[in-house]
Amino acid sequence: VQLVESGGGSVQAGGSLRLSCAAKERTFRSTYAMGWFRQAPGKEREFVAAISWSGGDTSYSDTVKGRFTVSRENAENTEYLQMNSLKLEDTAVYYCAAALRPVAGASAYEYDYWGQGVEVTVSS
Repeated sequence: VQLVESGGGSVQAGGSLRLSCAAKERTFRSTYAMGWFRQAPGKEREFVAAISWSGGDTSYSDTVKGRFTVSRENAENTEYLQMNSLKLEDTAVYYCAAALRPVAGASAYEYDYWGQGVEVTVSS
């Protein structure tokens, strides 16, 4: 399964961005859970958000809760991450991930497919 992220870029602190992740695979099933992770320069990859196959269950890291919203459109095999009130510390490469299970959490080991990543830079 190929996952392709888009929507990254540069934004000033306090601004917003919306990331998209499209599954470019006809056999991709909407029953897969999906998630977002990020990796800042010099730091390890960290969990950002996850969404169940139905979209009914979502989870967020404490650092983004209340500012970011994860959603999905199964008819289009696409996942989204709406990022509001961006902070300097949100600067990172953001990765989309998909898990071969209906629900997945914060561990990267739960995910089977990864996108190539998209850069998000927040400046003052």
